[in-house]
Amino acid sequence: MLPHDSNAHKDEPRPDAMNVEQIQAHPRAAKTLYKTGRQLRTFAALVAMALILGFLIVHHLKASDQADLAAATKESSSAPRAVDVVSAETAPASMPLTLPGETAAWYESVIYARVDGYVANWTANIGDHVQKGQVLATIDTPDLDAQLVAAKAKLKAADALVEFTKSTYERWKNSPTGVVSQQEREAKRADYDSAVAQAGLDQADVDRYTTLTAFKQVTAPYDGIITERRIDIGNLVTAGSTSNTTPLYRIVQDDPIRVFVDVPQSAASDVKVDLPAHITASNVPNRIFDGKVARTADAINAQTRTLHVEVDIPNPDHALVSGMYVDVGFELPTEGLVQIPAAALVFRSGGPQVAVVDKDGKVSFHKVTIVRDGGNAVEISSGISAGDKISLNISSQIADGEMVEMHISTDGAPNAPTQK
Repeated sequence: MLPHDSNAHKDEPRPDAMNVEQIQAHPRAAKTLYKTGRQLRTFAALVAMALILGFLIVHHLKASDQADLAAATKESSSAPRAVDVVSAETAPASMPLTLPGETAAWYESVIYARVDGYVANWTANIGDHVQKGQVLATIDTPDLDAQLVAAKAKLKAADALVEFTKSTYERWKNSPTGVVSQQEREAKRADYDSAVAQAGLDQADVDRYTTLTAFKQVTAPYDGIITERRIDIGNLVTAGSTSNTTPLYRIVQDDPIRVFVDVPQSAASDVKVDLPAHITASNVPNRIFDGKVARTADAINAQTRTLHVEVDIPNPDHALVSGMYVDVGFELPTEGLVQIPAAALVFRSGGPQVAVVDKDGKVSFHKVTIVRDGGNAVEISSGISAGDKISLNISSQIADGEMVEMHISTDGAPNAPTQK
């Protein structure tokens, strides 16, 4: 075995840095260079083949997907479109309708003074329950008292004059014809009649002032509740009810109590006198007040398109007070109507329509008449019948007479398709 010389190749150049002369001078390095180049060419060829193969695979897959998509599109376009359908139902015997209302007192009065004077005292305050005829306040009327005294004195003088003219007339009337002329008798009769008339006028003044003195005591006109007091002791009050006159009291009677409600025009024909009503109030929880429609305006308000309705309710415990906002519930009759979901309506230039699907899957659009809109459901009086299959949210691209595939919907939620 030859000894190994560690410096045998020390002076040989690197293969990648050799020129032609160096290759000839160093054959072993040239061999190494050739081997390396062949490996690089082989690697490059393999990479190129892998890229070509990957391109062909991707192209094939893409072409296959496009073919599948085209086939699916063609199949989808030729197949009937799927629509969700529900059955039109007979409307319930009655439909609830709840509207906002406002309570109002059965009677409500503002009490003014009927005489001028000063408040001597008052005996009723706000919140007091008072009875008819009960004294609420007393008014001192010095001017009225003086006028009454003067009127009585004048009447007394008039009565004396009547007695005097009467006696004179009686004396002249019974005198012999030759002593007293007929003209003188008539003059005395006229004096007597004038005195009687004046006494009558004076009596009327006394009666008027006496009647006014009765208004010195302010009384309740009916059983009710005092809701406002505007007077105090010593206040000057003036008779009358002008805008410049201060009222004394406000009184209401709220048993029974009225409820006013405005019914939309769409339901106005169903709200009639004696129709039951149920009233609830947020501040009186867990309680329902029953009443009936007592009267209606019998005319539609041209501005609000509503019917003004009044409901009377017994209110013995005064749980409801005037001025409250309440909810008024009615049960409206719906005989002969068909109920469908609001989502089944199609609004076009010709008015509201419904897409009806027959047993063969053919669509036909029917014009309908909406009687009552309940929000999620509407009631129809013409155009369809109970049991008809109607489409929900039908596409605007589906034309009249087109064939579709029905999918039964429960409460508007699509379900499995029907079997034809």
